[in-house]
Amino acid sequence: MATGDLAALGREIRAAAEDLSTVRDLLRFAVSKFSGADLVYGHGTETDLDEAAFLILASLNLPVDSLDPWLDARLTKPERALVCDAIAKRIETRKPAPYIVGQAWIGPYKFKVDERVIVPRSFIGELLLGGADEILQLDMDRTVTRVLDLCTGSGCLAILLAEAFPEAEIVAADISKDALEVAKQNVADYHLEDRIQLCQSDLFEGLDGAPFDLIISNPPYVTAAAVDAFPAEYEAEPKLAHLGGEDGLDLARKIIDSARQHLTPGGHLLMEIGQARDDLEGYYPDLAFQWLDTELSEGEVLLIAEADLPSTPET
Repeated sequence: MATGDLAALGREIRAAAEDLSTVRDLLRFAVSKFSGADLVYGHGTETDLDEAAFLILASLNLPVDSLDPWLDARLTKPERALVCDAIAKRIETRKPAPYIVGQAWIGPYKFKVDERVIVPRSFIGELLLGGADEILQLDMDRTVTRVLDLCTGSGCLAILLAEAFPEAEIVAADISKDALEVAKQNVADYHLEDRIQLCQSDLFEGLDGAPFDLIISNPPYVTAAAVDAFPAEYEAEPKLAHLGGEDGLDLARKIIDSARQHLTPGGHLLMEIGQARDDLEGYYPDLAFQWLDTELSEGEVLLIAEADLPSTPET
């Protein structure tokens, strides 16, 4: 869409606040505008309707998982203006909706987000919400007392880990100082400053202290070609949080090659690697991968026992 046309559309959307009264009105209006704007989803929603519902509810500080009770609620003029501005910004900027409203959700957990961090979305989060603490403790037959969240970003998984393993010390590491600033806000929001230690580190290089019973990681795993072809919504996120090298597995391999040096005997590595299962198994034909499927994924999260990991980093 040409710049002039986009500016005119933005003015039209904002002016509509005068004519729209209820959440239902705004929802219909937003879906109509989104469906004609060639938007790309994947940051917590997958359809025009879901994106519109999230944007409206979050803008109004209403529960994002409960639309029906509010559909016929009449909004004040400032509220209508606020929502219409958010709808216009979503189309004008092509930024993911969580950046527009400054929040993202994993299940019932809300996190602050902005352009300094990737929008939280992780199958590991889905596992943790579904009781992965019990699955992992049964698998390891031990108490988890120290956990590392590598490439923590917004700190969302570290917070879920603190909830899942209430007796554990959590270390949340990321190479990005900016991301850690956002993570610090989220950790404070959940009053977990005494449980979660934030650490700036290039993978394992900046870590010290005792080894970990569990290492989890949702590292960058997108191929260079895919990153180059990103639509605007994904380009809005930090490139550092996506790019995994030519085949997407540069960081995943580094983590696998070094993890054993940072795990306690009997510990485990849990990592999300996208749709690269075949490539990773081909690169490590002798590793005993266990693949943990979720409701929304198959073969994208791996679990490897400490004893099955490479004993020394590859050179």
